[in-house]
Amino acid sequence: MIRRLLATIEPYVLMLLATVLIATLLPPRGVGVPFFDIVADTAIVALFFVHGAKLSRSALLAGVRHWRLHSAILATSFVIFPLLGLVIGGLAAPNLATGLLFLTLLPSTVQSSIAFTAIARGNVAAAVCSASLSNLLGIAVTPALAALLLPGAGGVAMSFDSVRTIVLQLLVPFAAGHLLRPWIGGWIAARKRLVTTLDRGSILLVVYTAFGAAVSEGLWSRVGAAELAELVGWCALLLAVVLVLTGVMARAMKLAPADAVVMRFCGSKKSLATGVPMAGVLFPPAQVGIVLLPVMVFHQWQLIACAFLARRLADAAEAEPVAVSAAA
Repeated sequence: MIRRLLATIEPYVLMLLATVLIATLLPPRGVGVPFFDIVADTAIVALFFVHGAKLSRSALLAGVRHWRLHSAILATSFVIFPLLGLVIGGLAAPNLATGLLFLTLLPSTVQSSIAFTAIARGNVAAAVCSASLSNLLGIAVTPALAALLLPGAGGVAMSFDSVRTIVLQLLVPFAAGHLLRPWIGGWIAARKRLVTTLDRGSILLVVYTAFGAAVSEGLWSRVGAAELAELVGWCALLLAVVLVLTGVMARAMKLAPADAVVMRFCGSKKSLATGVPMAGVLFPPAQVGIVLLPVMVFHQWQLIACAFLARRLADAAEAEPVAVSAAA
């Protein structure tokens, strides 16, 4: 079971890498640019609509009682991560600093956080609640943090049009999907393969569109091999630090093992699906690609590292009853 679930994640990492390669070699040009922009925006709207429809109110209510867990995860996402981003942004190459800091301001993921929690035998209801809450708050918190922390680095200035675009593209579809859940929730729940295809396909599409636009704007003339290697290293270090911190926090809070799993996976992730449309709204077109590059690199790292970690946690959970019975 675990191997089968992990097998669906590993090809997705390869598909993301292939999408970046295709966008580098064959970026959208001419009439293809507005076409892919419209299709990508539509895919994001559909993705958040489905996420809203999938959000079970019973799971949400069941997860609300874990307020200590959710508070710790939100603090990790919107306080600890940004503080680490400020430190790393001050040490990294100047043209990487804005993207690295923007990465740390994003909310947690939904789909992969829940999937990894399930694989690792964690509290899935709490993961659904925490990841969904992080995304809902992130629609407001991420732009606010960007306006506060990024003006000197990236020239981010919030406007009414920016707020309206974010609300219409992310919040409204999510709310609409959740309100329609009584009528469409069962239909969506019965089509997991279709939902997975939409989830991953929409992210691949927005990555191609955003990365292709960045390539057309001369991304690789501004980021060389040395800087790319540096970026890979910073993203790996950032993820490693947060995974260690969330583990330490879980032990300090004396969380149950199933809740500690939620802390590790929901607290350590950053959402590419939310980051792409927000970057498109908050930054000038010529800057979007280089800002999103850290988000895409970190996304790869979190999938690979968390797949490995989920397998280890699942193996430990399976071995624990054996150890207990042997000791008895």
